[in-house]
Amino acid sequence: MYRLLVVDDEPDILKGITRLVPWPDYDFTQVETAGSYPEAVEKSMMMHPDIALVDVCIGETRGYEMIGRLQELGLKTKFIMMSGYDTFEYVRRSMTVGAKDYLLKPVERQTLLKCIEKIITEDFHGTFANRSAEHEARDPVLNVPYSEISNLTNKILLMIREEYAHNLTLKAVADKFKMNSTYMGQIFLKETKMKFSEYLMVYRMQEARRRIENSSDKIAVVAHDVGYANLNYFYTHFHSYFGLSPSDLRGA
Repeated sequence: MYRLLVVDDEPDILKGITRLVPWPDYDFTQVETAGSYPEAVEKSMMMHPDIALVDVCIGETRGYEMIGRLQELGLKTKFIMMSGYDTFEYVRRSMTVGAKDYLLKPVERQTLLKCIEKIITEDFHGTFANRSAEHEARDPVLNVPYSEISNLTNKILLMIREEYAHNLTLKAVADKFKMNSTYMGQIFLKETKMKFSEYLMVYRMQEARRRIENSSDKIAVVAHDVGYANLNYFYTHFHSYFGLSPSDLRGA
């Protein structure tokens, strides 16, 4: 029923947003992404999104400039801005062009859902509910619905989903939220029953397995893309976790 476009020049953010919500369960029949201003305009003209989630900075272009251009082209899309910057001028310019809301990264699932619900009920006069409650989005490692996880831990999990391909550490996450890393690690362990490093390793392994099973990418490429600079280290973790090598999995 609804069409969603997510615009951001960071591939990890695009991937994270598309996985953040089980969109079909909320009547979204089409979810597309765009990593640049030209691609966003092209896809917008092709799909006519009902809602677009747009980063405030898309390369050299500002998201609110893109919104203005699409409005000039006659699109009736409702826009939500997102940014890592809590800057008044960005907020003001976004609201000036008619953005419905301004969300700070990392975007939280419940915050995003509430924002979209408001648009659907107030602007489209529709209803907004999870059509498949039994399929409520669950964390792939913990196998627990995100709705049952605390706000802070959800923020940590979201950052892992967006940044797992990089050299991510507990300290980097704690610094992002201006918290003590030891204290954050204790909170994470208490709720998830896993250390941060353990969770990150398992998440990377699951992503690696998905890539190996569903693509012909070289193992070295997969290892790099899920955050392993050392291929031998990747092989050791993979075999320890799955009980077989990446090559054995692909040949199974």
